[in-house]
Amino acid sequence: MGNEVELLEHWRELTPQKEQKVLEFVELLKSESETTPNESDFVPQTPLAKKLWSIRQRAIAAGLQLLNEDEIELELARRGGFRESSHNFGF
Repeated sequence: MGNEVELLEHWRELTPQKEQKVLEFVELLKSESETTPNESDFVPQTPLAKKLWSIRQRAIAAGLQLLNEDEIELELARRGGFRESSHNFGF
């Protein structure tokens, strides 16, 4: 059975609310492929990077929409802006 046929059979069993969730998920998948660079090329190197990458991947799989650069700047401004720490960490 082809994927389209199988998808339609499952679709017919869904409630209208679940149909809406499927449509939202499809839109998310489409937007990821259009705006997200090829993540398969990225390989975290440090234990911290591996942990953060895993958290990021789980968030995306759960449907969390990540902010783009402009949205991050708006969020930082909403929170009072970015301020350099008064601590000196030797950087």
